[in-house]
Parts: sequence; C-alpha cells; structure tokens
Amino acid sequence: MHIRKEVFILYGFVRKADNFVDQIPQDKQGFLGFKNDYLKARNGKMSGDVVIDSFVELSHRNNFKDEWVDAFLHSMEMDLLKNQYDTLEETLEYIYGSAEVIGLFMSRILRLKEEALQHACSLGKAMQYINFIRDIAEDIELGRTYFPISDMEEFGLESLNYEYTKNHAEEFTEFIHLQLQRYCEWQEYAEEGYHYIPRRYLISVKTAAEMYNWTAEQISKQPYVVYDWKVKPMATKIVVTVLSNLIDTMGNKFSKSFCYGPKA
Repeated sequence: MHIRKEVFILYGFVRKADNFVDQIPQDKQGFLGFKNDYLKARNGKMSGDVVIDSFVELSHRNNFKDEWVDAFLHSMEMDLLKNQYDTLEETLEYIYGSAEVIGLFMSRILRLKEEALQHACSLGKAMQYINFIRDIAEDIELGRTYFPISDMEEFGLESLNYEYTKNHAEEFTEFIHLQLQRYCEWQEYAEEGYHYIPRRYLISVKTAAEMYNWTAEQISKQPYVVYDWKVKPMATKIVVTVLSNLIDTMGNKFSKSFCYGPKA
C-alpha cells in the first residue's frame, strides 16, 4: 500500500479519537464507545467503522504493538480525567501516548530500522512540547495545563493565565526558557536519527521539524507572543524551507537549527 495512504489511515484514527476529547463539551461516551469498538476489532470482530477497521488492518500489516495503541488511548482518556500535571513524569506519561507512539507508528510505516525508534519518539516528544508552549492560552481556555506544576512552583508562578503572568514577567520568561531547553534537548536527539530516514521521506520530516524550530525561536525572542496569536510559519516560509531541504538533502547536508544556537 502507498505510504501516503497508510499515513492517511493513521491520521484518521488518531484525529477521530482526539476530536472526542478536544471538543467543547467533551464527548466522553463517544470516546469510550470508540475505544471499545477498537478493542473488539483488534480481537477480530469488525466494528463497521471504516476508520477503526482500516487502522486495525494497518496495525497488523505494519506490526504495530498493541501497547503503543493502548498508550495512545490512555493519553486521550487522560484529557477526560486530568486538567493538570503535578510532575514532569506525569507530563511525560501523557506525551508518550499522545506523541511518542505516533513516531513509533510512523517508523513502522516508513520501514525504518529498530535503531531509529528512539529518535522517532524524541521527535514526537519535541513537537508535542512546542505545541504545549504555543497553545498555552488555548489550553487555559479548555481548563488544562500540561506543564508540570512543579516547574511553575520552581519559578514562583501560581498560574499561566495572562492576567497573572503579565505581572510576573521575569518568572514567566524563565519558565518558558526552561521549557524551550527541554524541547531543544529532545529535538537535537531526534535529529541524530535523521540518517535512518530514506531521502525521499527526509525532506518532509526535516521541513516539519524546522517549522517547529522556527516556532520555538519566535517564542524564545518574545515569550508573551503565545497570548497574542497561534505562532505558525506562513506558507511561503514552508515552501522556501522545502526547497532548501531538497538541496541540502541531495548534498547530504543538514542546516543549523534554532536549537544549535545559544540555549534560551
């Protein structure tokens, strides 16, 4: 089956699950029904839902581990049950199921070597963390914060609401820079695994990663931008980056990213 179609099937499954928990109000019963239908289909009973049945077939074909899917569903369910995370360990538990396993699924779809899996996990983790940073205001509106409460306490922050952080600028800036440092550590490790990715796929992976690097750089320069708009690169920048990566990849070169500069 064509890689693009397999990615489409994967995206359809994770997006449908995510929609149940991210809509307002959340559809808890819809999610639990979706989860139950998936488990039945995994055990051999067709669900009648093309999204689920196609994903189960994809899982068998690509040897997805059941525990990867279980971790994903667990993290989606955490969005129904938790609105804050006390420690980094709790945050990382959520990230593993919501992002790292997506890297594992993609590694299998792209037929990468086993040695690539940990780098793929790190890429998913890094990208998810930038989403957390970029979406602070949006998540607050949903009544959530994914950052460890212990981090906030370290910088004397009682809230990430703008009305509070605007009066604690130094503490908030230092807090954001800590989160960006984590992102950089995970992103750098992910990039060490680029050589496992075939050239025909590497351009897309590098472009996506560099757009996240760009987002991180903008936030590093002006942390309060997260309250003003959803920091995303314009289409023209994406096109230019694709062309640049095409040239770099043909020459087996890798451009320096934000994370290779001075740490935030």
